[in-house]
Amino acid sequence: MAIPYVLDAAHLLADRAIRRGDLAVDATVGNGHDTLFLARSVGPGGRVIGFDIQQEALDETRRRIQADASDTSLRLIHAGHETMATHLGENAYGTVSAVMFNLGYLPGGDHSMTTTSETTWSALDASVKLLRPGGVITVVAYTGHEGGEEEAYAVESWASALPEASFRTLSYRFVNQPSDPPRLYAVEKRVG
Repeated sequence: MAIPYVLDAAHLLADRAIRRGDLAVDATVGNGHDTLFLARSVGPGGRVIGFDIQQEALDETRRRIQADASDTSLRLIHAGHETMATHLGENAYGTVSAVMFNLGYLPGGDHSMTTTSETTWSALDASVKLLRPGGVITVVAYTGHEGGEEEAYAVESWASALPEASFRTLSYRFVNQPSDPPRLYAVEKRVG
């Protein structure tokens, strides 16, 4: 297939920014698929930090990483992505190669627990400070649940407002699919 699905496109973009030994962040751990991708990408000398408000998500992700990428340093934080700046601290500013978001709810979990426009906006603001030049933020937004459309609009508004001199941003989605297909927003911090 020539055109990648949204999740595959997010991985392709993040992979282009990640080098072995880098620091990467999974802002919404969920079932751990992005966390595992990041762990494999940064490799044994790298570090991955993940956030989720649901302990079951962190437990599943820890099992997934131990089974398939146990040689990568992993830190899972039981907190919302809006706390990212506090947990990483100013020393991490300008050092993160990729930050990945999958918005919405935990697949197979409680659908009433979702990310929100407000918390996501705060996390995105923190992410651009953490990002190193050449680093990438990917945001997969699901619009088929209550509040999902508003959150996707907030992400697009946020990304559209970033200064072109410092960031390149894009929106990627399938326009001929029914049932509110997910959307990908990506931000690259310009070098120099």
